[in-house]
Amino acid sequence: MNSQPKSYAEFKQGWRVVLASLVGIGLGLSPVPFYTIGMLAPELARAFHWPFAKIMGGLTITSLTVLIASPLVGLLADRFGVRRVAITSVVLFGLSFAAFALTQGSLLLFYLTWGAVALGGAGTLPITWTRAVNNWFDVRKGLALGLSLLGTGLFGFFIKPICAWLIAHEGWRVAYLVIGAMPLTISLPVALLFFHDVGERKAQGTAAQIDAPLLPGMSFKETLRDWRFWILAVAFVPISFAVGGPIPNMENILATHGFDKPAVATLVPFIGLSVIAGRIIGGWLIDRAWAPGVAFVLLSLPAISCWLLAHGPVAYDTALLCIGLIGFAAGVEYDLMAFLVARYFGMRSYATIYGSLYGCFALGAGVGPLLFGAAFDKTRSYSSMLVISSIILVGSALLLLSLGRYRRFTPAESETRSVGAAAMAAELPTT
Repeated sequence: MNSQPKSYAEFKQGWRVVLASLVGIGLGLSPVPFYTIGMLAPELARAFHWPFAKIMGGLTITSLTVLIASPLVGLLADRFGVRRVAITSVVLFGLSFAAFALTQGSLLLFYLTWGAVALGGAGTLPITWTRAVNNWFDVRKGLALGLSLLGTGLFGFFIKPICAWLIAHEGWRVAYLVIGAMPLTISLPVALLFFHDVGERKAQGTAAQIDAPLLPGMSFKETLRDWRFWILAVAFVPISFAVGGPIPNMENILATHGFDKPAVATLVPFIGLSVIAGRIIGGWLIDRAWAPGVAFVLLSLPAISCWLLAHGPVAYDTALLCIGLIGFAAGVEYDLMAFLVARYFGMRSYATIYGSLYGCFALGAGVGPLLFGAAFDKTRSYSSMLVISSIILVGSALLLLSLGRYRRFTPAESETRSVGAAAMAAELPTT
């Protein structure tokens, strides 16, 4: 069977999983708090006289919680199945986000709620959804991942005006309640109907899971001994820092270049559009070319953007190009990480491995905006951080080129490795 009929068959069978993943990721922990806090923060500041810095501290708490929670979620998903973990997390995320409506002025309780949102919602991150997508697709794995992760851009784009309308007409408490209800009323039904991993089957009303050792790939312990895992871990911290740092600060970066508010308002939305383009085009490219090579090109281009923004005034067209390249790279990141984990380590412990690497990604993405903001507070300029970002993007992209050829795994190989390990254990003397 050639690749065209096989790719058609993959989408014919797996489109439901892609749709459920798109909705689940789009209304999950990754985009919802990030895209709504900017509109809700002024309301909280007026209501409780909190400084903006303390309100934005909720995102830092989220990043630190995800750093710890994502490997645990991956472990649970590998052990109990991604369907159970994702559906449970959708419910917990919706309820905990709605709990912000009960805020009465205690910063401690506000921060505890952020921790609960991150802990309960960690299973709505791409860790769970992309495991199922990777299992359903092979020939068009990259494109399927890109379409699934499209949810962050699409729902991030729509949730801003929805949140603004709710605040204007019903108040910020109702906005929290309605947005918290969206995962429960949209993501949950879609996931219940359509989200199943390849190894899941219905048996007497319960979901039975294929034995993990039969899935092709390496165990998590084997992966920790593999240098490629540490290459990815080291590379994705600076990548997420360099791409994630400028985006929340982009309005102010443009202002330092002399753009007025109307011009900024027309430029910044292109971040979301370029993220969507990065998801689709990036996924299409890594299906057809060696992914580390694609990553080197696509991550080097925003390095040029950072360099241009760091040195002197830029024209409108140049600013638009810079924004587009940075947003495009942000769109490629999640696809790339999921794809590389599947190709180099297989699916046996995919969620645990991805969750661990996602923690590294969250660390960079959480620290980046804060350091960019701190640099501006100190120097009234972003130049130093943009130059640093430009350099580390190229360096990290070069590091990915060392990964080498993809690995190929078969269930038989994984089973043999598992049986061999068990036999060795059985031969060890006991005391």
